[in-house]
Amino acid sequence: MRPRGGSGAPPSLRAFFLLLLLAVPQAHAETVKVGSKRFTESYILGEVLAQTAHGEHKPGLGSTGIVFSALKAGSIDLYPEYTGTIAKEILKLQGDPDLEELNRALAPQGFGVAVRLGFNNSYALAMREERAQALGIRTLSDLARHPGLKLGLSQEFIGRADGWPGLKAAYKLPYGTPSGLDHGLAYEAIAAGRIDVIDIYSTDAKIERYKLRLLEDDRKFFPRYHAVLLYRLDVPKRFPDAWRALQKLEGRIDERQMIRMNAAAELEGKSFAEAAALLDSDADSQKATPRKFLDTLFGPDFWRLTGQHLLLVFVSLAASIALGVPLGVAAAKLPRAAQLILGAVGVIQTIPSLALFAFLIALIGTIGTPPALIALFLYALLPIVRNTHAGLTGISTGMRQAAMALGLPPRERLRLIEVPLALPSILAGIKTSAVINVGTATIAAFIGAGGYGERIASGLALNDNVTLLAGAIPAAALALLLQGAFELGERRFGWMARARGRL
Repeated sequence: MRPRGGSGAPPSLRAFFLLLLLAVPQAHAETVKVGSKRFTESYILGEVLAQTAHGEHKPGLGSTGIVFSALKAGSIDLYPEYTGTIAKEILKLQGDPDLEELNRALAPQGFGVAVRLGFNNSYALAMREERAQALGIRTLSDLARHPGLKLGLSQEFIGRADGWPGLKAAYKLPYGTPSGLDHGLAYEAIAAGRIDVIDIYSTDAKIERYKLRLLEDDRKFFPRYHAVLLYRLDVPKRFPDAWRALQKLEGRIDERQMIRMNAAAELEGKSFAEAAALLDSDADSQKATPRKFLDTLFGPDFWRLTGQHLLLVFVSLAASIALGVPLGVAAAKLPRAAQLILGAVGVIQTIPSLALFAFLIALIGTIGTPPALIALFLYALLPIVRNTHAGLTGISTGMRQAAMALGLPPRERLRLIEVPLALPSILAGIKTSAVINVGTATIAAFIGAGGYGERIASGLALNDNVTLLAGAIPAAALALLLQGAFELGERRFGWMARARGRL
């Protein structure tokens, strides 16, 4: 009979949820939570909003779908968005609706649009000036006469209703859907002549630097993309002081100022926070100052990011061990269940990480550490389960018969003989999961979980190799340290070392 008040959950699951609760930071005084997407301008606007409202910025959360999911879940309270994106991508509206129409459509979902920041950042396609001039291309319609051009379009633009699918249909463009290319990397590719056409934002700082020609939207396909705040309707009541401060941003940022702030981050080596601070500064643009690698690597955020990364790796790994080893034992002892167990953990491994993150955000209603831990926990199961199963099933018949001859019950044979014999295989699976988790944890930065991936995401947005490497190298070093620690532990404390000690 189950004891009164006892839990029916397996110990491994109870351990996982206990670790999850311990990993979630304790609540402090509530402040406005500002989100942003993973491109330079959104990072900067997120900093502007957070600085203005004295709130918390959760940067680089990915594409529109992920950031809007975070808003719906209440993980963020508002984020900078564009009217054209709201109309076409979120609400699927026709035409070019104004703020009043957008608010009527958003109100039933509990959201609103307010505070037009003062600039329009439209999508556009661009080519190198010399290339466009040589081919006589001035408008988007002209592209139809040149089917051999190479396109380099961003992943989000390819998938948006107001992006490539609609544009291709409107202009009857003779191109297949190209492979996605990160927005920051596209500028380097077109400058090197590897591609001919890229999608850009009209306030990008690199347009003039790379001498690009913006192709005229002669059929007026793209709607207006006025920068606004997309917010939860309860924000003005919950944060009245912050909301009054945010309203003062109405019309404060014109196109020239936005290009200036983008240039500060992309061309002058300033951080996103420093670029955002230029809104209230009269300082002229400064000459580019290359970031120094060691200064960036051991910058003021190093220990914060290290702590976040370690938490993500070790908490998820501990939970995976707690559940993965019993599942591997079950697969070895219950042949009928083996394919189901191994198949299930194998299928989980095939789910793209960002898709899993988006699903978990919607499922548990938050972004940041909790969904990242659950995703990493699930990804770490496969090596542990498979190696545990392989180690137990690989024990020779002779060893099994010898164990049975001792007269031990099945549970004791498993604990005292079979698991120790399978231990090298089990530890190899745990080591593999640990190393994989270090790399996979970098993607968790795209949902606000921090870690070294925060630098990698920023480096990609800025096309800044120094910042990117300052995130990638510590992650690689951590993976090597973990692998070395496991191997050292196996040599000093493993069953082979103990066996040699008895000889």
